[in-house]
Amino acid sequence: MRVCRISSVVFLLLLLSVRGVMGQETDRPRARDLGITVGIFSPGTHNAITDVDGVLVGQVSVVEGDRIRTGVTAIRPHGGSIYAERVPAAMYVGNGFGKLIGVTQVRELGELETPILLTCTLCVWKAADAMVEWALAQPGMERVRSLNAVVGETNDGGLNDIRSRPIRPEHVVRALEEATSGPVEEGSVGAGTGTRAFGWKGGIGTSSRVLPESLGGFTVGVLVQSNFGGILSMAGAPVGRELGRYSFQRSVNPTRRDDIDTDWLDRDDEGRGSIMMVVATDAPLSPRSLERLAKRAIMGLARTGSFAGNGSGDYVIAFSTAQSVRRRQGEDMRTVEDLPNSRMSALFEAVVEGTEEAIYNSILKATTVTGMGNTAEAIPIAETTEILRKYNVIR
Repeated sequence: MRVCRISSVVFLLLLLSVRGVMGQETDRPRARDLGITVGIFSPGTHNAITDVDGVLVGQVSVVEGDRIRTGVTAIRPHGGSIYAERVPAAMYVGNGFGKLIGVTQVRELGELETPILLTCTLCVWKAADAMVEWALAQPGMERVRSLNAVVGETNDGGLNDIRSRPIRPEHVVRALEEATSGPVEEGSVGAGTGTRAFGWKGGIGTSSRVLPESLGGFTVGVLVQSNFGGILSMAGAPVGRELGRYSFQRSVNPTRRDDIDTDWLDRDDEGRGSIMMVVATDAPLSPRSLERLAKRAIMGLARTGSFAGNGSGDYVIAFSTAQSVRRRQGEDMRTVEDLPNSRMSALFEAVVEGTEEAIYNSILKATTVTGMGNTAEAIPIAETTEILRKYNVIR
């Protein structure tokens, strides 16, 4: 990791976060705001998956009463009809404890024909049904009789009344139709509204990397929905251990952290939970190469301290937006570009860096959320910053 300088003025501003009506922090830093620089490649304009040309993200947070804390995050590979102009895609499963819809057809055909939705575990089927209804109603879809909806999830049942399955069609439609390019909201929003990671509040996070022209000039973007356990490490600093929240701590040090609610602690102790990772690139890649790229996202996940616990569903979906590899309806023979294997290494590094930073952003940007009588605390910025200083991650 590269050491960055952060001025005392900037540091002070980071700690003086604006607080909303419920006392939650509404202006929290991303990793780079704290001075953390992950890897060697530079991020894109927004340091988000939307830096990949054409990619759109829409999010709807569903917060109702004191029991509903969930939402929908939609990722559209481009603004047109995905069914009529499909993008090559691949999936990689780090640990298969999850309810990812659409996986077999993506693996068989190597393409997406719908946007990607992320939501809560027991809402995946409702979200898929709503997206199918929306897609079938689009112009040019009048004769379609088969559609492979792709919907991923993580379990936000600690903060959300997940058994009520609160996602409704209007939530899905709004996320799809309001998807835009540009900055992506992170933290306790969309599908990350009720999630939790490393014992703290988790959520949506994103990051991107732009390769130098000598390495192709391609962009790689990553978006994550974090809801998993482990032993949090940030740029090599043992943040989880220093803050006293980490998996297996009850076994390793049973007298420590008695102030933490036991139910929450037990949930995190074995690394239960899940993470969805969506990878986009404008590099012209085949489904085979995209699967190779997706595998490297797991390395970025591992850098943050995850060990892919038994109850954690760890999934990666990767796709290419390059015009030269899209699959258009009515085509007979196709001529496509295909980046050779010898040019893949820089993309591998980019996706590792982007995934790692996206996870940090999902945690740092997340605000404290209370639901179902439980509270998931936002990771404390001041204490985390001091730990990063202590281990020379920042100065």
